[in-house]
Amino acid sequence: MIKISSLTKKFGSKTAVNALDLHIKEGEFFCFLGPNGAGKTTTIKMLTGLMLPTEGEAWIGGHSVKTEPIQTKKLIGYIPDHPFLYEKLTGQEFMHFVAGLYEMNDPNLQPKIDDLLEMFEISKVGNQLIENYSHGMRQKLSFASCFLHDPKVVIVDEPWVGLDPKNIRRVKDFLKEKTVSEGLTVLMSTHTLSIAEEIADRIGIINLGNLLHVGTVPEIMALEESSDTLEDVFLELTQGDDAE
Repeated sequence: MIKISSLTKKFGSKTAVNALDLHIKEGEFFCFLGPNGAGKTTTIKMLTGLMLPTEGEAWIGGHSVKTEPIQTKKLIGYIPDHPFLYEKLTGQEFMHFVAGLYEMNDPNLQPKIDDLLEMFEISKVGNQLIENYSHGMRQKLSFASCFLHDPKVVIVDEPWVGLDPKNIRRVKDFLKEKTVSEGLTVLMSTHTLSIAEEIADRIGIINLGNLLHVGTVPEIMALEESSDTLEDVFLELTQGDDAE
């Protein structure tokens, strides 16, 4: 569902992402791990069409991100770490705005919006201006709007910022259930290694723009036999190379 080939992004003399190759199959929950500045967000921005690659190519559902941007965006739901929302709209108005972007003419649109707002526990503030939302409420609205057009691929960049433990559990279970029951493909960048260890089908570790290792949790754990947790393995593999 996601295919990345020699994807590279340079900013002047700095290489943020270096010849990245990665395949993520339909229905897979893939977690992207790396220190700050490792290239995770840059990769995500290239996949979502927010940033053009310097070299290489990426495909979503068989469509080129570079030459078929409209087709790829129809397949993608994107949740950034700091969502941009129009503060002078209410939550309900923002959901209708997103529906308009995707040219949704579903006669059941309003019930669908209501269900999503209820699912993410923000229905009670649906008619309030977004400027009055807490960061956690904004994040939940971002999740609700992401699933409005039934995306086949969801790309999530550090989604837990501002969410309390209850809502982290709710979102985590919701995403995992979608991959199992509907074949949703999830690419998630996160620093929360315990969650990645719990829900990822495969993990990729990136550092200094280079993809170091890809595998299941047991396969990644086997790289450092003396380590007891994924956090231990991650720190061992990236020690001394933090890009910050």
